[in-house]
Amino acid sequence: MMTVGLDGAAVENDLRSGLLDCPEFGCGGVLGPWGSARERLVRGAGRLLPRRGRCRGCGRTQVLLPASVLLRRADAVTVIGIALLAKASGAGHRPIAELVKVPSSTVRGWLRRIVTVADRVLAVLAAVAAQLGTEFVPPSPTADRVAAVAELLGALSVAMARRLGGSCSPWRLAAVLTGGRLLAPTGPEVGSRWALGRNTNSLWAAGP
Repeated sequence: MMTVGLDGAAVENDLRSGLLDCPEFGCGGVLGPWGSARERLVRGAGRLLPRRGRCRGCGRTQVLLPASVLLRRADAVTVIGIALLAKASGAGHRPIAELVKVPSSTVRGWLRRIVTVADRVLAVLAAVAAQLGTEFVPPSPTADRVAAVAELLGALSVAMARRLGGSCSPWRLAAVLTGGRLLAPTGPEVGSRWALGRNTNSLWAAGP
């Protein structure tokens, strides 16, 4: 699975033109069209029919998940982000559920998961921050793990805007940098390959 931009026509063009790099470490190939994944409805993002790509080098297939969603989550990443920001501000899961209009059990699951995987998320974000050099201004330290994730994402979003221009929702950026695994059972892959490049530029074009 890999995260791509929100413009379906642009993603299709990149896929057919060989402009999407294979995300597998050490491959160096490019993806070509390979059907579609199953259609699903995501609250806050609408109905999605993700494209599949197959690497012309290693032969592995990838689901091209838009930056608006996370892996195996029924709500848009920006909706989940609002909930996590509210948690970082001290709100409980029931008020947050009313805020984002989803079941309280769903919100409780998000909050438990982000606490569980926060260290892995922070490690991935810190690695990206290191690549940005002086363009990245670190936030003030905090002992709250959820607040630390939110504040580091905000700082990264500002730094990326300096590097690439334009703007992007910090939570869509989170989807990009974690490969859609912000709330996966074991979190994102620490040490996975990420660098500014063709795939990143198209993701940033998703806008706020």
